[in-house]
Amino acid sequence: MDAFVVRSLEEIRFWARIMKEHSLFLRLGFRCEDTQLIQEANGFYTVFEGIEARAHAFTAAADPQQIRAFNAEVHNAVSHIWVFKRKVLGLILTCQLPGANNFPLLVDHVSREANYFRNRLAELNNGRLEPLPDAIIDENVFFLKIMADHAKFIGHLLDPSERKLVDQAREFSHDFDQLLWQAQDLSSMRPQSQTKPLLSQFLDQNRVSVASLRDFKKTARDLIEACRIKSIIHPLLADHVYREAVHFLAIIDLFEHALTGQAPVPLPAPH
Repeated sequence: MDAFVVRSLEEIRFWARIMKEHSLFLRLGFRCEDTQLIQEANGFYTVFEGIEARAHAFTAAADPQQIRAFNAEVHNAVSHIWVFKRKVLGLILTCQLPGANNFPLLVDHVSREANYFRNRLAELNNGRLEPLPDAIIDENVFFLKIMADHAKFIGHLLDPSERKLVDQAREFSHDFDQLLWQAQDLSSMRPQSQTKPLLSQFLDQNRVSVASLRDFKKTARDLIEACRIKSIIHPLLADHVYREAVHFLAIIDLFEHALTGQAPVPLPAPH
């Protein structure tokens, strides 16, 4: 089994679905008169739906050269959706889409994820790995910001009358802002901060909060799907953010195993 092939397919299967869903969420936030943007979003949905299907059709026994070519093709598609997302952000911030329903932070958020995916594909094809201590910090800085954003989106998309859930979302937002700032402090103290005890404590602390947020997202998803709470959150968006929390927890576990020598070093976070 080729580790390059396995990692490539895992990344593409996860992130191609995320990109596909981003296309849908952006489209739902456009105004009905934004026909060109809606058409572009639909086009990206089709592209990433196809990429996702092809990624699932490959097996771990696939030819590495074939996967390398696939990675390059996906990298190109992700670069195009990144450009689209940044274009949409520019339109919103220059007040050219008044009345549309995509938060600027949400559009920036989905573009950051596209850039992360794009950089990951380049790393895979270049065979370049950061040292484990750098990878641990960089990956956590990236994902802690993602989790903080999710908490803010949930708080803003719940109906204001859902006061208890809105308060919980705000508490998570505050918690993850604090964790992100701690991670940035640890990052700025490099390389002196990269001791095994500090990195292990860093991962332990983050895992506890991510697990709590994952459980909150799962509860919110289940309540939304059962139509038991008032919100404008699409059920797929609720599941989307839940899956990303599960993904982050899996990365934390990989890093902890790598720190203790129990597993291969996972790929680093892109810059």
